[in-house]
Amino acid sequence: MEEYDHIVVGGGASGCVVAARLVEAGRRVLLLEAGHSHHHPLLDMPPGIFKMINGSKFMRYHATTPQEHLDGRVHEISQGNVLGGGTSVNAQVYMRGRPSDYDSWDELLRGNNSGVRWNWESVLPHFRGMEGNNRFFDERHNDSGPLVVSDPGHIDDVSRWFVQSVQGLGVPFTPDFNGARQTGVGFYQFMNRRGKRSSAAYAFIEPLMKNPRLTVKLNAAVQRILIEDERATGVIYDAGAGEQIARSATEVIICSGALVTPKLLMLSGIGPADDLRQHGIDVAMDAPGVGQNLIDHPEVPILAHFNGPYGYFGHTDGWRMIMHGLQFKVFGTGMVTSAGVEAGAFVNPLDPDAEPTIQAFCLPFVYLDRDLLKLIEPTHGVTVTTVVTKPKSRGFVKLRSANPADMPIVSPHLLKHPDDMAAMIAGQRFFLRAFQSGPLGARVDKILRPNPDDLSDEALATHCKRMVKTNYHPAGTCRMGPDGDPLAVLDAQMRVRGVENLRVADMSVCPTINAGNTAAPAMMLGDRCADFILGATIETRQSERVSHVA
Repeated sequence: MEEYDHIVVGGGASGCVVAARLVEAGRRVLLLEAGHSHHHPLLDMPPGIFKMINGSKFMRYHATTPQEHLDGRVHEISQGNVLGGGTSVNAQVYMRGRPSDYDSWDELLRGNNSGVRWNWESVLPHFRGMEGNNRFFDERHNDSGPLVVSDPGHIDDVSRWFVQSVQGLGVPFTPDFNGARQTGVGFYQFMNRRGKRSSAAYAFIEPLMKNPRLTVKLNAAVQRILIEDERATGVIYDAGAGEQIARSATEVIICSGALVTPKLLMLSGIGPADDLRQHGIDVAMDAPGVGQNLIDHPEVPILAHFNGPYGYFGHTDGWRMIMHGLQFKVFGTGMVTSAGVEAGAFVNPLDPDAEPTIQAFCLPFVYLDRDLLKLIEPTHGVTVTTVVTKPKSRGFVKLRSANPADMPIVSPHLLKHPDDMAAMIAGQRFFLRAFQSGPLGARVDKILRPNPDDLSDEALATHCKRMVKTNYHPAGTCRMGPDGDPLAVLDAQMRVRGVENLRVADMSVCPTINAGNTAAPAMMLGDRCADFILGATIETRQSERVSHVA
């Protein structure tokens, strides 16, 4: 039987960080990842994922239940199936969210008996300590952390036209979306450098691969957590040779993401008691909040054809692809150093002085997920997606059966809350103006979606219902909460209530979702969880690494 000090279930953004931190502190760690190795040339280079995202072994596709408020539509939520999780397959945008996101967590968690704070001042040192930025170095940014953060290696003219056109609408240019003020338009920073992705796998696990204290097992799907006398003692997993048992001397940390972590807890007998009994699962802990509070950023595209050969269309095939590949190999420059999305914005269309309600991404090509591809013929064009930053809609995750191989039932309820739909309609109207004026408007031949001749609330709502998709940011399904909250699965130190030696450290722990991309917050959660386990502080971190990394 295998025995370790800690078992980390899930090698995604947070799991890689937790495992690395524990190994650096001298602990023996087993990291179990159900997916594949992160070593693949298309994953490594920034834009490579657009060749794979709509069909690849490195992705898992969760089909939702029919969404009644979307006229019965079924859509997909794709998640990474690879070491590094989403950080190995995403567009690499580096966003933390804004201080008020974490201050609100702190307010929600007031009254916890541990006295742990979750305000901005508490989480900023974790973000800053991990970051190795190539442009910023100040109280918010660090230049020497393991996670490489850089400006885009290539910026297409379409991205520049977008930034200029949105400035023409009165939105200020911002050099740093992770700076003092989120509002503005500009160019994102990315988790890559010189054409090489900096995933959580590369940044945190790769340097430790030869460390004897770290054991990484890929294609190792955990079936359930072993619970004995209300204590987590290990896991049962299958790495292709039948079920195996691994024991943990101290803690098991689940980092399988907001769709799979609640599934795994429920398979282990931790969840809504009546639901578990319906599947014949013995109840170890009645936890009605498991699987509830599913949050995701809803995204709706605006799509247009250009009046000339602008953008990236046609550059990923044939002789152009060969030319760009040669330029990258010989000089390390060119389109291959771009993640495919370079520019974006944060705005509040209805109250410009208030915090942004909409995040936007500009893609210099026509892009749709695979369930919508048939709607648009690929050509020279542009996609601007509008995303509700603080959605009020809440969905759920439930067990499909007691069979660990079955995907969970997922119902995200994107745009179900009327305030979310109202915010999205306002965002669509606002960014449509950028398609009709300024440098971008001068190159747009035809707006394809939505219909620019009918921008009524009813028409835009119909467009949003037909086109809304995940922004790949599911969160909240095993949330932290104050003592006495019956739906709070975790306490403020990410410990599963009612079960000793069991924590969750991924985006499922979030009480509410941050305003922006979620990869950096997920890594922050992993880093913070390790501190809780080790009893460490930011001040002791450097001495820890020096004494244990060898």
